[in-house]
Amino acid sequence: MKPYARPLLVGTLMIILTGCQSMYYGAMEKVGYHKRDIMVDRVEEVSEAQTEAKEQFSSALERYQSLITIKDQDLVDQYNELNDEFEESKSAAEKVSDRINAVEDVSEALFDEWEEELALYTNSRLKKQSSQKMAATKKQYTQLMKSMRRAEAKMQPVLGALQDQVLFLKHNLNARAIDSLKGELTTIESDVARLIKEMERSISESEAFIADLNKQ
Repeated sequence: MKPYARPLLVGTLMIILTGCQSMYYGAMEKVGYHKRDIMVDRVEEVSEAQTEAKEQFSSALERYQSLITIKDQDLVDQYNELNDEFEESKSAAEKVSDRINAVEDVSEALFDEWEEELALYTNSRLKKQSSQKMAATKKQYTQLMKSMRRAEAKMQPVLGALQDQVLFLKHNLNARAIDSLKGELTTIESDVARLIKEMERSISESEAFIADLNKQ
């Protein structure tokens, strides 16, 4: 592909995807399902994905702990099980990221629409009230997104550590190699603990955000 063609292709794809999303939102509004409703659903879906990821990373940690603490195991089986946990953890992390991106997409569309509608008001008092509500909602949304992204970022150190262990074990399936991994346990346990804490904080903020939206 020629150097100048790649940016053009990416730009074209973005336009197509944006157009598809706009058509989707338009179709949903015709059946009474507005962007704010979609936003609420997608925030809830992030919380669900975060809960699943939290459980999956905890499961992966338990598998790693059993691998290095229980003696007389079939190391091939243990390696395969740890690798499965890693792959499932990676999939769970990708699901969280995809759902956060979906929240961002509909939120941008919602706030753009809200901004455009402010220009249509003829009553200055109502316009001011709507503008203030939009500013408050956007502020809370920004805080929520920061929380989601922080929790998302906490997954990467754990995934990296799990991948390192899996790659190392793949070519070192012996008791001595298992012993050498014990030094990593404390670090992984700490990373998982921080991840779970951030996930729970993000889930709580999502619940508060949805509750406030439903009051409006």
